[in-house]
Amino acid sequence: MKRQSHLLTLPSMPFFCFPESVGFYRNDPGHSVFREAGALNNFNIHYVAAGKGYVEVEDVVHELGPGEAVLYFPMQRQRYYSSEEDPWDIRWFHFYGSGLQDYLIERGLHHSLLWTIRQSASFEQAHENLLQEAEEHRMLHPVRLSTLTYALLAEFIEHATPLSPVKSNNSGSRILELLPVMQQEAVKPFILEDWAGRLDVSTYYFCKLFRSVTEMTPMEFITRCRLQMAKQWLLERKNTTIGQIAEEAGYPSVSYFNKRFMEHEGMTPSAYRRLYGGA
Repeated sequence: MKRQSHLLTLPSMPFFCFPESVGFYRNDPGHSVFREAGALNNFNIHYVAAGKGYVEVEDVVHELGPGEAVLYFPMQRQRYYSSEEDPWDIRWFHFYGSGLQDYLIERGLHHSLLWTIRQSASFEQAHENLLQEAEEHRMLHPVRLSTLTYALLAEFIEHATPLSPVKSNNSGSRILELLPVMQQEAVKPFILEDWAGRLDVSTYYFCKLFRSVTEMTPMEFITRCRLQMAKQWLLERKNTTIGQIAEEAGYPSVSYFNKRFMEHEGMTPSAYRRLYGGA
């Protein structure tokens, strides 16, 4: 099964990024691509939703499975193909744009060809949104195409980590399932041993796994959740003191709450309330 939409390349590029094509191949054991260096002048990302396939990098064959992807920069040699025994469901998009190469290099995307997508569901949904727009309207709404392309690229940048030669187990998905619970309970005292115990792992492994999935420590995530709630309360509960909000957000020390708030927002909670709270 194939779905694909190919769009006209714009000679005078008015957008930061724009799709050249988008689609997927499914249950196609013969899917195989080889492009010599210099043959293709756009970026492309191929992401495996199911099954498996192979990517050749400097004569070394790497297997890609669900949640893994390859990112090619313009003019790179490309060789990738599906497994015949377990054909991949491969989602892809080709894109280009003004200043895009510098933007991706600044974020270190040139250091690796092979990647793991930590939150695959949001990436797959963003890909489907772009594909539907291209199929239904082609180029009638170029701004929307550009916006959806950027949304998909942003999902990749946010959640992609260089592919480790050691395949991960399902603990990564268990961390993702735990995040909404941690967010909901963020204002409670943070006890690392309790959270590690929910996954039945050591605190050391929990922290290592958490960082590999979210690119932050568990305490950094808790801090974000607490400050997010505090920001909301500062504007919604104008008669509540800063000290009360700090305590309810998990900070018995007002001075420490002010310090963390300042680190993220560049101003004190009181200044934030005055600036955005209105009359």
